Amino acid sequence: MATLSLLSLLLLLPLSLLLLLPLSLLFLLHLILRPRPVKIPIKDRHVFITGGSSGIGLAMAHQAASQGARVSILARGRDKLEEAQREIRLATGIDVAVFSADARDFEAVKAAVEEAGPIDVLVCNQGVFVPSELENQEMEEVKFMIDVNLIGTFHLVKAALDGMKKNRRESGPGSIAFMSSQAGQVGIYGYTAYSASKFGLRGMAESLQQEVIADNIHVSLIFPPDTETPGLAEEEKKRPQLTNIIAASSGAMKADEVAKKAFDGIKSGSFFVPCNFEGILLAIATAGLSPQRSLWMAFVEVIAAGIARIAALYFQWSWYGSIEKWHAHKK
Repeated sequence: MATLSLLSLLLLLPLSLLLLLPLSLLFLLHLILRPRPVKIPIKDRHVFITGGSSGIGLAMAHQAASQGARVSILARGRDKLEEAQREIRLATGIDVAVFSADARDFEAVKAAVEEAGPIDVLVCNQGVFVPSELENQEMEEVKFMIDVNLIGTFHLVKAALDGMKKNRRESGPGSIAFMSSQAGQVGIYGYTAYSASKFGLRGMAESLQQEVIADNIHVSLIFPPDTETPGLAEEEKKRPQLTNIIAASSGAMKADEVAKKAFDGIKSGSFFVPCNFEGILLAIATAGLSPQRSLWMAFVEVIAAGIARIAALYFQWSWYGSIEKWHAHKK
């Protein structure tokens, strides 16, 4: 009988260890995760969205208005802004404020932000994309993308930050969200300048989060794939053929779907906000030293790091295989 009990104990010991290890890891992660989880409301808050006259920005403006936010949208074209304003009013019954300014012009951005009033949720969604191999791209196009996508984001944050910090304790947590791209997680053929402008947002976001966390402001970095927007069809015509082959592996999403994923991430204070399955894999594979609030996501990142690396290497194998075939065909 004693022998049977000892045998049962020996059999149960490995199972106990298997249960103990993940529980110990979860406990450790709970102790060290920073920043702590947060909930950021949208209702009755001032949500300021750039690039808000079309595409993802317009979809986010619709959803913010539907959720009871006071919405301001900024874009360059006055006519498109007014059209967006009418569209949102018809759909939601809510008037949004519109501001015409170029994100590259700091003084114009600052004037718009001051007129709009203190912001609770800032969504830096402005962006331009001119696909080309660097060898064939004019430097003016390179500068244009970096000025709009990266420097424009500096302009917006710089203009809004002082007002966002005031009365944060009384008004609740604030959010600054950057619309990056899956090309801001991994470099892709034909996106050399564009990826540089989007990769820059990550460094900005990681540093900025440390600077504003004491003010109860939380930074999110959103990574949409190709999105069905008015500009996508034109972009696809201009892309190098190899870019279309590689980018097709992730598929395209609708602007409304991206907007919902974006707001879900913003409201939970998530630092990384992937929008589809490939984006989740990329977020795990590129987590590095980025902040993480979610205990379960941190657990997955630790456990799945090796698997995610294998998946990443598979994608690289596939992409470089396409490049080799393309050049062999050209020869």
